[in-house]
Amino acid sequence: MTTTTASSQAHRGAQAAASAVPIVADWRDFYALTKPGVMKLVVFTGLCGMLAAPTQLHPILAFAAILAIALGHGAAAALNQWYEADIDALMKRTAARPLPAGRMDRETALHFGVGLGFFSVILMGMATNWLAAATLAAAILFYVVVYTILLKRRTPQNIVIGGAAGAFPPLIGWAAATGEISALPLLLFALIFLWTPPHFWALSLWVNSDYARAGVPMMTVVAGPQSTRRQIAFYTLPMALVAIAPWALGLTGPVYGLTAIVLSLAFAALALAVAANRATDPAAMKPEKRLFAFSIVYLFALFGALVIDAWAPRIFA
Repeated sequence: MTTTTASSQAHRGAQAAASAVPIVADWRDFYALTKPGVMKLVVFTGLCGMLAAPTQLHPILAFAAILAIALGHGAAAALNQWYEADIDALMKRTAARPLPAGRMDRETALHFGVGLGFFSVILMGMATNWLAAATLAAAILFYVVVYTILLKRRTPQNIVIGGAAGAFPPLIGWAAATGEISALPLLLFALIFLWTPPHFWALSLWVNSDYARAGVPMMTVVAGPQSTRRQIAFYTLPMALVAIAPWALGLTGPVYGLTAIVLSLAFAALALAVAANRATDPAAMKPEKRLFAFSIVYLFALFGALVIDAWAPRIFA
């Protein structure tokens, strides 16, 4: 979201709070409710899971499946914001969202999220198969019920366990194309699951005051920055091993294998730099910011290499 857009939305929110007649939410608010920034990675990993599968969908059905994944993510994000409107209002990073800014009421967000979720699952089932639809439904429910409602406010393991919510897309994409789930998509699920803690903790280290103010028991709040930094380094090792495993097990080719090795070594180097940092001032947390930015590139590049590996033999055969 640009600074201009955020300022405009904050201004509309202030108008709503000051007026006896609330401002009606417009399309930008519903769009923001779907967390479009996060959606890009969700859609990309889901698409890559579909493209890496040994069988391919008709382009129209493939488009419908990817649309269903995007809508399912949007539904989960909307329901997450419906439930967390109170703590979103306490954090600078989320205060401009539609609900805490007063541009939308909670009932509207709830109806939007539930309706979008049902539609996404039905669309997936009708366009592809009901295994993919059931996996999509499980992903939505896991994010909303397990992570948002049961874990987020209760335990510093919220991101560790809740990371499974973001790991579903390659499973869904693969299931949409094949009607089954096999070893490779399960390894991709495990990769994102193990990637999530170091990725998210790197962010939470420099926005720790937000979580402390909102009373959210993130690892950085409960265990402190240094313990969190050590755990980032700790989780990087199994993540790297799982990243390389598809190539080591013969499930992918050398393009993916080389990419996984090189990028995982770079990730490990950045994680060690974070572990060695002792800064408490967010302005001095450059290693954390570098790791967070690289972690996004890491996942995009790995999944991109996965697709290249799968399609190169088909193109050049």
